[in-house]
Amino acid sequence: MNYRTDTMQSSIDHGPQHSIELTNLSKSFDQFQLKDVNLTLPKGSIMGFIGENGAGKTTTIKLILNQLKADAGNISILGFDHIREEKKLKEEIGVVFDESYFHDNIKPKHISKIMEHIYRNWDREMFSHYLKAFHLPENKIIKDFSRGMKMKLTLATALSHHPKLLILDEPTSGLDPVIRNEILDIFLDFIQDEEHSILFSSHITSDLEKVADYITFLHDGKILFSESKDDLLADYGLLLCGSADFSSVDKGDIIGHRENRFGHEMLIRNKDKMAKKYKGFTIDSVTLEDIMLFYVKGDHLK
Repeated sequence: MNYRTDTMQSSIDHGPQHSIELTNLSKSFDQFQLKDVNLTLPKGSIMGFIGENGAGKTTTIKLILNQLKADAGNISILGFDHIREEKKLKEEIGVVFDESYFHDNIKPKHISKIMEHIYRNWDREMFSHYLKAFHLPENKIIKDFSRGMKMKLTLATALSHHPKLLILDEPTSGLDPVIRNEILDIFLDFIQDEEHSILFSSHITSDLEKVADYITFLHDGKILFSESKDDLLADYGLLLCGSADFSSVDKGDIIGHRENRFGHEMLIRNKDKMAKKYKGFTIDSVTLEDIMLFYVKGDHLK
């Protein structure tokens, strides 16, 4: 359902083709460094943002939202400088973190009254619709909500001021599969007009496989790749062989390696090329979780 109306036209119309552009973004802490992060989120698309805990995903999101100051690099949101145009951009961005930011003792019915004084495009009718759709009681204090209920309330709030960009940090965490699928459908509906976009950080890679157009993989403060999801899943593969054949595999073809009681599993790229090179070997398809695990946990052979 599309709730945007002519009278609720966004203040930022038909701008550049990218909702987020990060250029050589860097931020240093005592024991961690985010280094030269480059990321482009096209309008009308969903980008899955993956990486292990501590890789720098939340730091990147906080830099985008100007909650942290970058040491170097540039951030453009909807074609605007994220610092100079911060007030304007806050109208256009919906944010969902993995923890609720509402006071424990307020009720959902109070949130609408608060938000209509914050967001020019706040839509009370839309907020009420999401409360009903998510089975959230208007008169129950948030302290008594489950983690999943708090997440749904945060998402309902983020969607109800007609943002053009959603920035989501583990939005489906703690939700049962039925509700997760309903929320993923909402995300897909959100981007249908090709003006809206979503940056979607999640450890639930199966959710990203369902909805993401692009995947950005951040590891140890650096981006390993930022590519089309379909291209990634088509290009990567798992090369399987027994111990006797392992010595014949060119170690330069192996991104990550894992040995088990059945033999060897190797993450490779250029699946079609590898199939011709290693005739008689089995090459299985991969999931995003496979790719992530082999990069992070696999043996990296020289």
